[in-house]
Amino acid sequence: MTRILTTLFVAASFTIACSTNPLTKKSQLTLLPESELQAMGTQQYQQFLSTNRVVSPSNNRDAEMVRRVGQRITRAVETYYAQNGISDKLSGVRWEYNLVDDKAVNAWCMPGGKIVVYTGLLPISQNEAALAVVMGHEVSHALLQHGNQRMSQGLLQQLGGVALSVAVANKPAETQNLFLAAYGAGTTVGIMLPFSRNQELEADRFGLIWTAMAGYNPQEAIPLWERMEAASQGQKPPEFLSTHPSEGSRIEQLQRYMPEAMKYYKPIAKN
Repeated sequence: MTRILTTLFVAASFTIACSTNPLTKKSQLTLLPESELQAMGTQQYQQFLSTNRVVSPSNNRDAEMVRRVGQRITRAVETYYAQNGISDKLSGVRWEYNLVDDKAVNAWCMPGGKIVVYTGLLPISQNEAALAVVMGHEVSHALLQHGNQRMSQGLLQQLGGVALSVAVANKPAETQNLFLAAYGAGTTVGIMLPFSRNQELEADRFGLIWTAMAGYNPQEAIPLWERMEAASQGQKPPEFLSTHPSEGSRIEQLQRYMPEAMKYYKPIAKN
């Protein structure tokens, strides 16, 4: 009887919580209001920054570049949303961009536009346009509500599908870890919620559009992922064992997305 009730609860949750994403127009499972995730994102972001070495943009060219790219990417997002009549979907978003001194090859974006780039990414990105590709990709994960979907799945599977406020009150540590894992923040979370292949490719597609609209050449995505592949040194599992596309197949898909992105590309005017 318990299993039957649990199954019915989960099925009902899926039915009730399915929403349509304004970018893809696809139905998706999002149990959690974005406003709650934004509030949690702001709290977790500040906590992360307070316990990590943030590089100041006032005296560091790399940190200034991260902020500059972030500002251009977010202006591109806001322009795209305005052109498509969905600016209201950015309600509550307060963009922040920070470079953190950490050797990990990583970047992420929490709900509400809270972005972190790790210094370990910069030797692989190598240039501003490639960094824009990465930041555009991570921003897309947040805008496409992929983290919300992973958090929703995690609440159903690990915490019984309770409301976020209940989860925070009753199991604060588990909920925090689930949140950080859902948004790819931190490296010692203890659980792994990888993005699906479809989610990765959706983020690639829209990331290229933001990159192009920000004035960066989206074609920099191809050599970027070639460098990513070289940096992995064959340590990643074969594609069929991973939820992420391999760099090779990812490049093929990026090339399919490129004509669409190039329609938005206007190079940044040089002074």
